[in-house]
Amino acid sequence: MTTSLRQPGPSADFPASFVPEDLITQAARGLAVEVGLQPVSPAVGAALRMLAGACGARAVVEIGTGTGVSGLWLLRGMRPDGVLTTIELEPDHQRMARRLFVEAGFPASRTRVITGRALEVLPRLADGAYDLVFVDAEPTEYAACVHEALRLLRPGGLVVLHGVLTTGRDVFTVREVALAIRDDERWQPAVLPVGEGLLAAVRV
Repeated sequence: MTTSLRQPGPSADFPASFVPEDLITQAARGLAVEVGLQPVSPAVGAALRMLAGACGARAVVEIGTGTGVSGLWLLRGMRPDGVLTTIELEPDHQRMARRLFVEAGFPASRTRVITGRALEVLPRLADGAYDLVFVDAEPTEYAACVHEALRLLRPGGLVVLHGVLTTGRDVFTVREVALAIRDDERWQPAVLPVGEGLLAAVRV
């Protein structure tokens, strides 16, 4: 008689804790909670770092700076000479993020922090000059942000949307944008089921 060994089942905690956050990123997360923001999870942060590294990102646009949690992860995946352009409406949040970027060891030349509405800032950025665009903004602006990303990204660049697996009131808005990307032959997309979900799409 043979007995099969039972393999351990998947644990929801495993992806969340697989890549631990350092003290600076933990501080950024704590500040985000204090000011009422919901930053990306550590698992999402690790995925952003990996995607930035995989495409050799030298120029990245982040829509939604917050207190710098996702920006810190992106910077750690980018090339050593890379520049993160990060856009945020709230100047107080950006001041926190800017300080934490420096505390994490990134010189001021590695970040370009722009205060304003993303849909007013993005049209001023150069065509085809970016390797990755990360969107973590109001879901009602996702479609317009993707439209701008198509112009901003070089061929082979990535657009990444946060929250595509959300169950909140904006779920249908986000899903509509995700389906539009899926059906657009200018993109090669996949959904990564980490945190609230990432949609990553390569610009063909």
